[in-house]
Amino acid sequence: MDTGIWPESESFKDKGLEEFPSRWKGICQEGEGFNRSHCNRKIIGARWYIKGYEAEFGKIALSDGVEFLSPRDASGHGTHTSSTASGALVENANFRGLAQGLARGGAPSSWLAIYKVCWATGGCSSADLLAAFDDAIFDGVHILSVSLGSPPPLSTYVDDALAIGSFHAVARGISVVCSAGNSGPFPQSVSNTAPWVITVAASTIDRDFPVVITLGNNQTVVGQSFYTGRKVNKFHPIVYGEDIAATDVDENSAGSCDLETLNATLARGKVVLCFQSRSQILAAIASKSVLMVQGAAVIFAQFPTKDVSCPWSFPCVQVDFAAATSLLTYMAANRKPVVKFSFSKTVIGQQLAPEVAYFSSRGPSSLSPSVLKPDIAAPGVDILASWSPASSSNLLNSRHNKASPVNFKFDSGTSMACPHISGIVALLKGVHPTWSPAAIKSALVTTASVKDEYGQNTVAEGAPHKQADPFDYGGGHVNPNKALSPGLIYDMEIPDYVCFLYAMGYNSTSISLMTRVHTPCHKSAKFLVNLNLPSITIPELKKQLTVSRTVTNVGPVNSVYVARVQAPAGTYVSVKPSILSFNSTTKKLKFNVTFCSQLEVQGRYSFGNLYWEDGTHVVKIPLLVRIIINNYLYAET
Repeated sequence: MDTGIWPESESFKDKGLEEFPSRWKGICQEGEGFNRSHCNRKIIGARWYIKGYEAEFGKIALSDGVEFLSPRDASGHGTHTSSTASGALVENANFRGLAQGLARGGAPSSWLAIYKVCWATGGCSSADLLAAFDDAIFDGVHILSVSLGSPPPLSTYVDDALAIGSFHAVARGISVVCSAGNSGPFPQSVSNTAPWVITVAASTIDRDFPVVITLGNNQTVVGQSFYTGRKVNKFHPIVYGEDIAATDVDENSAGSCDLETLNATLARGKVVLCFQSRSQILAAIASKSVLMVQGAAVIFAQFPTKDVSCPWSFPCVQVDFAAATSLLTYMAANRKPVVKFSFSKTVIGQQLAPEVAYFSSRGPSSLSPSVLKPDIAAPGVDILASWSPASSSNLLNSRHNKASPVNFKFDSGTSMACPHISGIVALLKGVHPTWSPAAIKSALVTTASVKDEYGQNTVAEGAPHKQADPFDYGGGHVNPNKALSPGLIYDMEIPDYVCFLYAMGYNSTSISLMTRVHTPCHKSAKFLVNLNLPSITIPELKKQLTVSRTVTNVGPVNSVYVARVQAPAGTYVSVKPSILSFNSTTKKLKFNVTFCSQLEVQGRYSFGNLYWEDGTHVVKIPLLVRIIINNYLYAET
């Protein structure tokens, strides 16, 4: 469910794919620039939805840019996510020579059905989204990949279209994978927090695109860039934006190269150094500002991050504040400072990875803090995938560079992380077709890694960077191979989710309207911490609390698991029973976990883990505890 698809992309060729199954009920809905011939054995369904959009936002103004009243993608976002989840093998995929290699989606032999619910304007209608869920359920999809969402304040689960639609999908055995949002690194910013969906955080990969900036004194600093042209491969004068402020413009605004803040005469033909500020955080804005005054290039200084935010259409190099400060020192010591850029190149294996991306939204959930979100992390930074040649940014950049539109492009966001998990879920579903959506989520969470490729604790980008915790990445970074054989799973059924809604305090009328099922439940706040999630989150531990979980053996029939606990700081944790023995008649076992506060002062969240081990499998769930005194709570987490 996204902005549509560009069916001509090589990622959607159907060579070697089987015919879609007879149970498939989907259609290939025609429209502008899209007919039945654009579907094949890869794209086996395509629908588009606009009635809700037009009722909510009005008619789409096609004069404002390119759009198609059909499943065809004018944005690029939907093509990118679709190819990431399910794209076929494409040799020599690259972005203007960068990241060159063999591209493929997470599950390249899977079939794709496209539901265009969002438009190039950025708008998505709740009514259209619900209609798409209904159609997808009727059509017979197995997995729904939904790179959509809204930042806090979050709507209640009984009012949120994505929560309602996904509930009905999960009730029919369809796994729903959602993006966590791009409002990080701030706490309580995560979206799509319903316990029945898989919520995905974004992480980095070990690939970067370094550019060497050479100063007139032959010293060098290193930044990153997607620009592959030759415009600044010879020495150009360099100036600081603050020093070339336009008349009557605040120097701080010029220092960050905000729009219409630079003196055109002083900027023309020069490289302009710009510093990110609270009011101007985007390299794209700085680049546009310098381009407007005919500057030669931009060096944009910002907080350290691996996400390359510089546009590719204009010479722009992204550096950290330390590198930019050394440039300022050089400029102050020289009357005619000059710099030049090397060509951008692709380097693999020189970056510590994975790390949680700066922008990735963080927990705890502002709506249901006892439900750990996000669930899992996956690659979402500078991801290369198919793109729409009709994208407005694509066309504008191509006109500026006098080059043909690109068919593969980099993009960053939890929108890019989400389809990585969707592809993995497809693989898991293929191996374990009878597993429930909860079982599949449990397998992902309990086998995830919390270490980087060198065995060090995973880091979360932020201000400053810190050791990552479950509010950054849920269970950790996805490990697809281990998820195939998790040993134990924490399973749930639809009545569990319905009782969760009652425990949230929603009235029976609202719940019945949402779920369309009758489940007798008691309104018990304790039910929230006893929901059979592959995690235990206690937002308010006063003195002592016992919670329960049930695990199902999906490994060898005769298995014995022993508990091991890393207790959250300030707590004592015990598990009873501490040994679980499974056999041909005993496949499910319940255990209790008791948390005791050892602090007499107010605490923030602390983190630990509970492991069940049988000598082969290590089944890990995160433990998150916040100690409170009486009924007094601090605002911070």
